Amino acid sequence: MSAASDLLSTYQHVIESLALVTGAKGIFDVEVDGEMLYSKHTTGRHAELGEVLELFRDRYASDVTPFGE
Repeated sequence: MSAASDLLSTYQHVIESLALVTGAKGIFDVEVDGEMLYSKHTTGRHAELGEVLELFRDRYASDVTPFGE
């Protein structure tokens, strides 16, 4: 749940909604507006600490000041 916590604590002021959806066989995919951001199935590994946040920042929030800064 670290990825969800990272995203919400850093971008709570711009994230309209966030849903955690369970999947079979340890699936861990992160989608933003229907676009795949991270997939454990594709990479063959769990996301590293902060990796999902970094991917989100690079792709969607490079010009957004993190919450509280």
